[in-house]
Amino acid sequence: METLRERKKQRTRKALLRAALELFTTQGYEHTTVDEIAEAVDVSQRTFFRYFAGKEDAAFAVQEMTEARFVDAVRARPAHEAPLQALRQAVLEGWDGIRGTVESTVPVELYLRMYRTIESTPALLAAHLRRSAATEETIARLLAEREGVDVDADPRPRLAVAMFGGVIRVTERQWCTGDDFSLEAIRQLTASYLDQVGSALTGNWRETGNR
Repeated sequence: METLRERKKQRTRKALLRAALELFTTQGYEHTTVDEIAEAVDVSQRTFFRYFAGKEDAAFAVQEMTEARFVDAVRARPAHEAPLQALRQAVLEGWDGIRGTVESTVPVELYLRMYRTIESTPALLAAHLRRSAATEETIARLLAEREGVDVDADPRPRLAVAMFGGVIRVTERQWCTGDDFSLEAIRQLTASYLDQVGSALTGNWRETGNR
């Protein structure tokens, strides 16, 4: 059973995280200091560093939660599904269940605003791409294990994940530069772009465009 001290620590962490994301999304990541985040929660800077290694750690804390759920979802997909189908279903399942994943920590609306802040902040975008590369390697190894192949001898797991990751990056950019920033919009865009992978790779674009 969780103790009173543990519950208090969880409340403090969530308060710091929410304050950090609110400040990052309203006044900018680069213009927000650790002292401001701590002050917003009425704790010391030292307390902030008990929970987070730094601002970047706080900026990506909720994304790390959703990525962990995605990895678990891929692992749980039925064995009969082809690798790309398993990835597609896992990511859409993630968007469908996003409220249950993040709302115990921050509102979904704040999570989505932070998504756009990451995309528009060079330092955060670079960190996002670096972190995404690490996640993609984890997924590639998971797919290889799932399909019974050697990830270092068979290029298919990394190729499949690279293609999937590329689609997700296009989706993120298009959603962040569009007019509809809703949860439904990014979920629909993700499904639409993943559905077009086959025709984009093997279809005749000129014939399609002339129809």
